[in-house]
Amino acid sequence: MAMQDDHIITPRRTRSGQTSQASFSRAEARGPVIDQEGREIPVDRTDPQFQGFHFEFGGTTFAPLNREQRLARLEALAKLLDVAFILPGTNIRYGIDGLIGLIPVVGDIITTAISLWLVREARALGAPWHVTARMLGNVAVDGVVGLVPLAGDAFDVMFRANVRNVRLLRRWLEKQPRI
Repeated sequence: MAMQDDHIITPRRTRSGQTSQASFSRAEARGPVIDQEGREIPVDRTDPQFQGFHFEFGGTTFAPLNREQRLARLEALAKLLDVAFILPGTNIRYGIDGLIGLIPVVGDIITTAISLWLVREARALGAPWHVTARMLGNVAVDGVVGLVPLAGDAFDVMFRANVRNVRLLRRWLEKQPRI
């Protein structure tokens, strides 16, 4: 049974078949625009051409992250990828890397791409070539062995390349002098 949308396009008709004879315009029928605090918003501010439009998120600004905040974000992502969950009845930890890796080929490509983003962030934090080379080696081993069905997935759970990479980065950063 198809629904008719004629009332959306054409004027609404009364039960007797006649069109409504309202004495006000469509804009007046809608009434004023009210914000969440109950204040009326002037019409000029609801106009799509309003030039002063901007969002405020409770006074929060989105400033660039400092080094510690970026490292904390990398650690949180590495834990989510590698050790976020515990296999019930055992002490084996796994993350979404092991779960996504169960999807043949595509899952391993996705998790390798996320791991490569971690290496890119390490490079942006100033990690030298020898640290990033070791990190890339961990990602390569994880990605290549992860392509092997079932055994590669078990290896993904045990190898934990992302946690290793963040640990490498953290050790290098601790050796650097504070500025």
